Amino acid sequence: MTVLDHTLVDTPLSTAMREGSMAEHEAAEHSSFMSELMGGKLNEQAYADYLLRFRAVYEALETALRSRLDDPLVAAMYDPALERLATIDADLDHWSPGGPRTIDTPAVAAYRERVTAATEWGGLLVAHHYTRYLGDLSGGQAIGRILERTYELDGAGIAFYDFTEIPKPKVYKDGYRARLDGLELSADEKGRVVGEVKVAFHLNQAVFVELGRDIDGYRR
Repeated sequence: MTVLDHTLVDTPLSTAMREGSMAEHEAAEHSSFMSELMGGKLNEQAYADYLLRFRAVYEALETALRSRLDDPLVAAMYDPALERLATIDADLDHWSPGGPRTIDTPAVAAYRERVTAATEWGGLLVAHHYTRYLGDLSGGQAIGRILERTYELDGAGIAFYDFTEIPKPKVYKDGYRARLDGLELSADEKGRVVGEVKVAFHLNQAVFVELGRDIDGYRR
């Protein structure tokens, strides 16, 4: 057993996931694309292209989760109130009316394929579930507020960040972490989950890098 495995024996899974992926999380968060988008420097097309890419990711994730509800790890974390595909479609109707709803780029394909492959074991799907949905309930809320101010949306086009069935995100997140910590996993299995969270953040960053290649054309 490695030093990491010894550490994970007594570490709550939610803590191991957060602390074990901190570097990857921060790298994705501070990509040039996200920094400029949050700084109000990019146009509406930039955000439409962002949504379009992540639509493919959420479609893959939500399909994968529903296909593995027989796995006790997935069943423990699954909650249809978290699903985002319909809200992304609603937002795309605002940002890109009549525009495409599918896209196939190298970064999107890699992310989608990894999520689909994660159906191999419920713990891997839990890692992607955590990376996306807990992020949406955390930093995602700040992103929604920034977008509303920057583009003077008056509530339009940001349904993605509105969890209508979760009125108190902090309370929900506390319960979510408790569910994670209640999953019966060995130290080695916790290590696999943490490793997949790190992969998920790398894939997330790759999408931002891909968007960043068009950043000059996106500037307002």
